[in-house]
Amino acid sequence: MLKALAEPNRLEIFHVVAAQERPVCACDIVDRFDLAQHTISHHLKVLCDAGLLVGRKSGLWRFYSPDPEGLQKINELPALIAK
Repeated sequence: MLKALAEPNRLEIFHVVAAQERPVCACDIVDRFDLAQHTISHHLKVLCDAGLLVGRKSGLWRFYSPDPEGLQKINELPALIAK
């Protein structure tokens, strides 16, 4: 999880998705970055594989939202580090 967030673009993508009240279309994420679509798709896959985001397909589009379990783990990090 930390390795996935260590890449600056992935961290920013995670912030964009986590800040939204509703799932975000991949096309809207691509529009916010100066990166190729396939690069954004790769970053989204890494974030999903790390348990930080979940993606669901709706028609032609894929929508992403934070994984609740991933958010919980992130929130627990300060306590783990303080031990």
